[in-house]
Amino acid sequence: MAKKKIVSIEDRIPRLKQERKKKANRRLIFYLSVFFILISIIVYLQSPLSHVKTIEVDGNSYTSDKQIKELSGISDDTNIWMINEEDVVRTVGKNPIVKSVDVSKDFPWTIKIQVSEYDYVGYIKKNGNYFPVLGNGSILADLKKETANGDAPIMLDFSNEKYLKNMANQLNKLPDSILKLISEIHWKPTDDNQNKILLYMNDGYIVDGTIREFAEKMKSYPSIVSQIQPGKKGIVHLGVGAYFEAFKKTDGQFDEKQQSEESTE
Repeated sequence: MAKKKIVSIEDRIPRLKQERKKKANRRLIFYLSVFFILISIIVYLQSPLSHVKTIEVDGNSYTSDKQIKELSGISDDTNIWMINEEDVVRTVGKNPIVKSVDVSKDFPWTIKIQVSEYDYVGYIKKNGNYFPVLGNGSILADLKKETANGDAPIMLDFSNEKYLKNMANQLNKLPDSILKLISEIHWKPTDDNQNKILLYMNDGYIVDGTIREFAEKMKSYPSIVSQIQPGKKGIVHLGVGAYFEAFKKTDGQFDEKQQSEESTE
C-alpha cells in the first residue's frame, strides 16, 4: 500500500497566501473597473458628448422645421438621455396643423421627429386673399394666396367658425376623386336649416345639400350624374332623397325633375 505524501503546514502557507493575494487582486481590479465605468458614465452625461447634435424633422409641409424644433423644446444643449419622447409628442401635437407625432432616438446624438399633418380641404376667401383650410377646420393664416390653386374648393360666406369647421370635417372624409370635383361651396343658412349649402361643381352641375352627413351623401354624386342625359345641366338635390332637377334652356329656371334611383336615406 502506497504511502500518502504528507505536506507540512509550513509548505502550504505560502501557497494559500498566493491564492488569497490573487483573489484580492481580482476583486480590486473588478471594483476599480466598476468605479472607472461609473466615472466615465458620469463624465459622459455631464459633457457635450451626450448632447443632441442633430434633430431630423420629416413629414411636415405646412409647418417649418424650425417651428417643430421650437415646439419640441430640444436644443443643442439638451441631453439625449433626458429627453422624454411622450412629452415631445404632446408639445409638438399642440400645433393645430399636426395630426400625429412620432419621436425616436438615434444614438449617439440624433433625434428624429416624424409628423403627420392634416391635409387642406379648401380655401377660405378673406379680404381678397385665399387661405388654406385644413381638415380640422384650422385656417393657415401664414399661407395666404392671391389666387386659389384650383386643387381644392373655395369656401364662401362661412362667417360662423362652427359651421366652417363642421364643413371642413366633412370634406376631410370625402375621397379625393369627389373632393376635386367641387369648385365652390357656399354656406346658405336659413331659419329652418342652418346647415344648408350650395355647391358649384367643376363638371357644370350644382349641388343643393346640407353640412350634416354631407360626406356620406356626397358619395352617391358620381352615380347620380352618370344617369343624367348628356348635355343636360341642373341641380343635384342631396337631402332626404337624391334627385336631379334640370335647368330650362330659356331662362335658367327648372322645368323637369329626374328622380334618381340613388338615395341618401
